Amino acid sequence: MSQIPDENIIISYFHRDDALAYTAFTWIVDLHSKRLYTTIRRWVNNHEITNDIIQEVFIKVWNNRKQFQGNSALFSWIYRIAYNETIHFLKKENKHRTLNIDEPAVSFSHQSEHYGKLTSEEISKLLFEAINTLPEKQRMVFEYKYFQDLKYEEIAKLTGGSVGGLKANYFHAVGKIEEFLKGKLNH
Repeated sequence: MSQIPDENIIISYFHRDDALAYTAFTWIVDLHSKRLYTTIRRWVNNHEITNDIIQEVFIKVWNNRKQFQGNSALFSWIYRIAYNETIHFLKKENKHRTLNIDEPAVSFSHQSEHYGKLTSEEISKLLFEAINTLPEKQRMVFEYKYFQDLKYEEIAKLTGGSVGGLKANYFHAVGKIEEFLKGKLNH
């Protein structure tokens, strides 16, 4: 098979106890590793650590393949594993990630003495500094909502949180980011 089949076929193969299970696993890795890498890399900002986490994620995916019940999309299940592995790593290592600021992420419309004087890179740097001050849960919810434009229901499936709790986390994250930026820009 040169093309990757649809998800239902992949899942049916993935639950087997023969070589087709491994074939399905390689399809899953091909389909989802790049997207997982991008997300995890933003959280930990280190290539080697990201690769280590992804390796652990796919080991867990393989070892727990029969536990996937199909109640959500396969990627949601894998993403949940990735989220948990990343949180586990961050707690274990007690490190906080820094985001890549090569690409400007926002435009700046604050009417202050800095208006028009900051470059997009400086604005992005300030935003990412603000995001890094957030507690882990608020930071991840903010990133899912702001950068990936996910709906709260999708975030709930990925993180296991309630929609109401996620909305509260996002609301508090936005408030903290605004306060951080006001403090930096009005010093």
